[in-house]
Amino acid sequence: MRRQSDFPTGWDEARVQRVLEHYGNQTDEGAVAEDEAALEDPTETLMEIPVDLVPAVRQLIAEHRRSA
Repeated sequence: MRRQSDFPTGWDEARVQRVLEHYGNQTDEGAVAEDEAALEDPTETLMEIPVDLVPAVRQLIAEHRRSA
């Protein structure tokens, strides 16, 4: 078992297990429906970014969530 400090802020073993169970049991149709619903969310967007910028973008998102 992992120590609590090994998880990102806000995550714990139970949350990891819930995510694994959700995606492990998801049908192809359920995955498509989830993706389509995400595309319809007017508060978010999808975009391509260079792989080397991913850490910086993740950091910006984390900072934005903390300040919200």
